[in-house]
Amino acid sequence: MSHVSSHSPRGQTPMHTVQVLGGGSASSSAHVRSLAGGLAARGVRVTVCAPTEAADAYDLTGTGAHHVHVPRSSDPASVASLRLACADADLVHAHGLHAALRATLALTGRSTPLVVTWHTRAHAEGARARVLRLLERRVAKAAAVVLGTSSDLVDRARGRGARDARLAPVTFPAPRPVAGAAEDAEGLRHKALAELGVFGRPLIVTIGTLERQRGYDILLEATRAWRHLDPQPLLVIAGEGPERGALQRRIEGEDLPVRLVGRRDDVPEMLAAADLVVLPSSWESRSVLAQEALHARVPLVATAVGGIPELVGDAAVLVPYGDPEALATAVTRLLADPALRERLKDRGTAQAATWPTEDETVTQVLGVYDELTQPYGM
Repeated sequence: MSHVSSHSPRGQTPMHTVQVLGGGSASSSAHVRSLAGGLAARGVRVTVCAPTEAADAYDLTGTGAHHVHVPRSSDPASVASLRLACADADLVHAHGLHAALRATLALTGRSTPLVVTWHTRAHAEGARARVLRLLERRVAKAAAVVLGTSSDLVDRARGRGARDARLAPVTFPAPRPVAGAAEDAEGLRHKALAELGVFGRPLIVTIGTLERQRGYDILLEATRAWRHLDPQPLLVIAGEGPERGALQRRIEGEDLPVRLVGRRDDVPEMLAAADLVVLPSSWESRSVLAQEALHARVPLVATAVGGIPELVGDAAVLVPYGDPEALATAVTRLLADPALRERLKDRGTAQAATWPTEDETVTQVLGVYDELTQPYGM
């Protein structure tokens, strides 16, 4: 951290916060890791309650935090484990709806302040959507403060009855500079292109779970419009999920210039190789992929939904959700205009510089903790 101020004054017990993480999406897990490390560096005692697999995947104990295994479940045993872990907490901070529900149940009858961060919004239809609304209302009303990672999530929390909802942008940590990166960039690009089998044609990349709300069906429709281009662009979709079978059948049945490559652990290399990144989702908060694309100086085409417009500003080409023609037009226009791609790269670098740093994010969250735990007049 660039500057550290202690939250354990001489003669006083350090503040103890419990961070509650559910299944752990990439954005919420990375945020909890960053937050735990920043708080520990400032003298705060941090306990992270999360499934062991999430704690191991993100090395949460490497932050200086204590880890307690709490399964991703709201059964009585999980709630009892969480209640025990929160017994001497000054404040509990839950990340995501289901983690917040467990924390609400665990804190029943206690006066411990609860902070909830909404990183994203759940998708449901029919009866499940009604249940989801009830859960959101219960969590929003139980929290002393709800932090939303985008303005529309703050509005949603207020609409569900939150007494105090605030914008708290979470920035995905910028990639660390690598020695000799400039010299290696072209080598990385060629290596990634070779591994993907892409030679002499534009590469378009998107990354995310293969779920309906990601808009991949609309993206496949858009690829039909660029089959006539010479050279023909290739769309590579990285990720796994329930829609894989349906997408693969459609790619083969319609002979679309698309490849599904499954989960990848070489995202930086893929982005280095990409000519464009597309994000066709029906909703996003602070998309990790959008942040990675701008950091990597790859032109981005995204849907104007959720928190995307405030995240990217003028550093991406935005299109309406559900409009394959608009998506196809944006992609073909960018591929045909190298000068526009360069302008977007520069705007992306400038926009990324406006996002809060990890240090600023920790400082904002700690300010909320202080409000809720320090007696008036301190």
